[in-house]
Amino acid sequence: DLLQAGCIRFGDFTLKSGLKSPIYIDLRQIISQPRLLSRVCSAYLPILEKISFDRIAGLPYAALPISTGISLAAGYPMIYPRKEVKAHGARRLIEGDFEEGDLVVVVDDILISGGSVLEGIAKLEGSGLEVQDVVVFIDHGGEADTSARRRLERGGYRLHAVLDIGRITRVLH
Repeated sequence: DLLQAGCIRFGDFTLKSGLKSPIYIDLRQIISQPRLLSRVCSAYLPILEKISFDRIAGLPYAALPISTGISLAAGYPMIYPRKEVKAHGARRLIEGDFEEGDLVVVVDDILISGGSVLEGIAKLEGSGLEVQDVVVFIDHGGEADTSARRRLERGGYRLHAVLDIGRITRVLH
C-alpha cells in the first residue's frame, strides 16, 4: 500500500543526512489517504502498549499527523517540539501541556541517521522532559546499517521500529 501511495520510490536519491540510497521513503503522502494513515498509526500501537510514558511527542513535520492519529486512536496525550521558536505569542519551544519530569516517548516516521530524532530529544530534555524510548515506523538502516540505532543507544535511548528497510524490500521483491 505504501508503494501504491507513492511513499516508496526507487532510483538514485540523496537523503537529508547526505547518504545515497536507491530507495526513497516519504510518508508525508499518507495524509491524503485516511485509511492508509489510520493503518500506519495503528501499527505503532502494539509497540507503544509495551512502553511506559506520560505522553507522546511527535517530531515535525512528517510525524505530526502520525502522532496525532496515534493520540486520537489510543488516547495518549501529545506534545511536540517546534522546529523553531516563534518570535511572537507565547514563544514556546514545546507545544502542548506537560509538566517537568514527564516521561515522553518520541514518535517519528523514519530513522535514517538519527540526527533529527536527537535534535528533537534535546529540545524535549532541555524543557525538563525525560526520554527513554523512540518509536519509528521505518528503520531505514535496518540490519544492514545499524549506525543510527547505535547512535541513539549511545545517547541512552531505546529504538523500536514497526518495519525496517530489509522487510520492506523482501515483501516488495
